[in-house]
This record gives sequence, structure tokens and C-alpha cells, in this order.
Amino acid sequence: MRNRIVPLALIALLVILHGQLWYGRGSIPNVSALAQQLGDKQALNDGARHDNERLQAEVRDLQEGMDMVEEKARLELGMVRPNEILIQITK
Repeated sequence: MRNRIVPLALIALLVILHGQLWYGRGSIPNVSALAQQLGDKQALNDGARHDNERLQAEVRDLQEGMDMVEEKARLELGMVRPNEILIQITK
């Protein structure tokens, strides 16, 4: 009887470990899903980083000179200097 307990215990341990490998918290499907989520989050972070860099460059331009302010005013607000004629072409 004693000779059978050790192999049965080892087989039970093997079954438990195998179950954890496929269905547990650190299972192969779970790790693969987490890797996919990590890739998605990194792509979102890269996009946000690009937007932040663009906004930082725009802020730097606005702080350094009036050229950017004038360009923004012309494009967004329709600013026209004295003695200038505004011509709009519509399609």
C-alpha cells in the first residue's frame, strides 16, 4: 500500500500543476491575453506621447515669438492687418 502512495501523490501533484498551467492565474492563455493588452496600451501611449510632443512644440513656439500667435490669429480668427485685403476662394 505504501508503495502506491508516493506515485499517486506525484501524479496528483502533476495534475494540479498542469491544471494551473492551463487554467490558473498565470496560465498560458491568460499571459497571452495580458501581452495583447500590453501591446494595445503601449500603442495608445505612443499616440499620446506624439500628441504631447506636438503640443509642447506648439507651446514653445507660442512662448518664443509672435509669429505663431499671428499665424493662429490669421487662420482661426480671420485676423487682417491694416491696409491688407482679404480674398477668400471657395470651391
